[in-house]
Parts: sequence; structure tokens; C-alpha cells
Amino acid sequence: MKLQQLLYVREVARRGLNVSAAADALHTAQPGVSSQIRLLEDELNVQIFERNGKRLVGITEPGQAILKMAERVLQEVDNIKKVGGEYSSEASGRLSIATTHTQARYALPLAVAAFKKRYPDVRLELHQGSPVHVAELTAKGEVDLAIATEALDDYSDLITLPCYEWNRCVVCKPDHPLLKEKRLSLEALAQYPIVTYDPAVTGRSKINKAFEQAGLTPNVVLTAIDSDVIKTYVQLGLGVGILAEMAFEKARDVDLRAIDASHLFESSTTLIGLRRGAYLRRYLYEFIELLVPKLTRSVVEHAMLGQAPPKTQEKPE
Repeated sequence: MKLQQLLYVREVARRGLNVSAAADALHTAQPGVSSQIRLLEDELNVQIFERNGKRLVGITEPGQAILKMAERVLQEVDNIKKVGGEYSSEASGRLSIATTHTQARYALPLAVAAFKKRYPDVRLELHQGSPVHVAELTAKGEVDLAIATEALDDYSDLITLPCYEWNRCVVCKPDHPLLKEKRLSLEALAQYPIVTYDPAVTGRSKINKAFEQAGLTPNVVLTAIDSDVIKTYVQLGLGVGILAEMAFEKARDVDLRAIDASHLFESSTTLIGLRRGAYLRRYLYEFIELLVPKLTRSVVEHAMLGQAPPKTQEKPE
């Protein structure tokens, strides 16, 4: 049995049983992948994949068990490499973060800038996508860290930690009638076309819930995954926007006005997600603390071990 064979099996499963796609992802030839999987099945005397002719059509019951164990083995191999990197080159390496567009644009810049100043030789990668995509990348070990508001809690392979709470504002053009409201209401908001987030991203579920509980149906005319796109279409007059309060910048968004909507919607909590069992390099702990000072290395380590956070010791008077 070779680690390469386990790698091939895992990648084929990840690529929806598409051997060619797996070979491309691993920068190797498709016949070699198929041959190595066959050799592993012969050695183990079980079929890992169900076949219809030459085509893979499913994963067998023993194959499912083998895949789970292969994931653990390959994760430990990756951890060993990270330990090596930790002690041979403490201040260099790669930090890969998956997050949503809003978090990448508005929540991360200060932490990223401070991190790059501290670790100029660490290559920082930002992968942007929907919360589900962000969670999947992290659960598979393709990135080191997830930052999102939705979906992370749905993945048992992830350890999650609360990052910060946020709420929403309504943005509109400077002459919009909503600006004359003494206190914005859902009833008033529902009278106008709305531009807001796609149902899969950035706390959209809280927006839907508020209108449903009020017995109202909002006229959502356009959705997007990017806060800047929402603001662009509000500027064009398509409607009023509902977006994260952090995404409105008075100095930049001079053609728009913001109305506080925190009393209309439940607050949302952005989470940090880490893969269970992963070895975290020192600079990853430091990035997390730069982003959320209360998430110290000790707090994160306790969470990774499934333990309660350490109690803060009070200073004697």
C-alpha cells in the first residue's frame, strides 16, 4: 500500500468519481490513477469503487470505510509536513483562507495588513465564495481557515469559534422617501423593491425570517453575493439595498445614504472554522488573534481538543 494510492482514491471520490478530473487535479495521467487504484483493490482484496464497465458509478461499503481512514492518514501526513515547516522555517510558508466576499472586502483587510507586516515571507491566499463552498474547502483540508456567517456549523469535520457579531443597514439614494421615516419599519421597507444578498450567503436567512414573522413578502428584485454589487444596483435605482452594516463606508459611498436596520433583524455571528485534527502553525494562531483578539492561542487549542475555553484569571487587587 502506498500513500500515493490513498491520495488517488481520495481525489477520485472528491471529484465525483471522475478519474480524468482527479488526474488533472493531481497533475498526472488518468491511466496511472486507474491502475494504482486497481492495484490497491487487489492488495486489499475488496472493491473500493463500483463500476459499470470502465466507468466508476459508486463507492462500495468497504470503500466508504477505506476513504474515511485514508482521509485520516493523509491528514496526519499533512500535519507531519506542517510540523517540519514549523521548525525548519518558522516565518515562511503558506496561509490559505476561504471566506465570503463581504468578509474579504470589509472585515479582513486590517488583520491581513498586520499579518503581512509581521510575516512578509508567508504566502497569503484568499479564496472567496459562498459559505457552503468556504466550508467544503476547509473540511477537505484544501485551505487552513474558514471565515463565514452561514454553513460552517453544518459541517461535523469543522471546529467553529465565534468571531464577531454584526447586523444590517438599508442603503438608498439621497432622495429616497425612506429617509423621511422617523424609525424604519419592515412595513415601510416592504413597499419598495429590494436588492440584497443571495439566499446562500451573508446572513440572508435572518432577513427572510424577519419578514416571514411579520407576515410580509419583500419584493426582492435582485440578489448578489457581493456587497459592492448590491450598492452599485441601488445607485442605478433598482431598489433599496439591505446589506451588512460593515459594508457601508460613508467616505466612499457618497452617492448613497444608510439607515440603521439593527432593530429589524436578528444579529448574525461570523464564525471561524478549522478542520478537526489539523496541525495549526504558529502564524495561523497569530492571524486568528489579529482578527479576533479574544481568540488567543490557548482558546483555539482548547477548542481543537474539544475542551472548554480556559478561564481568564483575575489580577489580584
